[in-house]
Amino acid sequence: MRNKTYIKDMSQWEKEFSFFYETKVRFNETDMFGHLNNTVPFVYFESARIEFFKSLGFMQNWLEPEEECIPVVADLQCDFVQQVFFDEQLKIYVKAAAIGGSSVDIHYMGKNNKEDTVLTGRGTMVQISKKTGKGVPWTEEMREMLAGMKREPVDEC
Repeated sequence: MRNKTYIKDMSQWEKEFSFFYETKVRFNETDMFGHLNNTVPFVYFESARIEFFKSLGFMQNWLEPEEECIPVVADLQCDFVQQVFFDEQLKIYVKAAAIGGSSVDIHYMGKNNKEDTVLTGRGTMVQISKKTGKGVPWTEEMREMLAGMKREPVDEC
């Protein structure tokens, strides 16, 4: 597999993942050639990203009606490494690759049951204020959790 600009060393990059979300390719997610439609990995990435943020305790806070902050997608990319077909079981791995002031670069890796990497991707999420639409900085606690130092819910946005 040819390295992508966001992957410096594929072997090292793969080792940095620990969180994953499992999914199965449904028939309606395939195209007329019988393989995964090119739009579907973005849905898988979203589902995995939400579960990742839930595991950190972020989603629960963002969904509170009185919460000032929400996450938005700033950009998203998917690279297809290998064809994926109906009924394949996939693990979609997620990690925070780089943490900015109010943004986080999220990386994704999809593996099939043979442990072959079939998809890679990345995207930037930004925590913004619902009122102003401007970025809201991560708290130090949130930064630590995104970096993998802590795994417990937070109370602040």
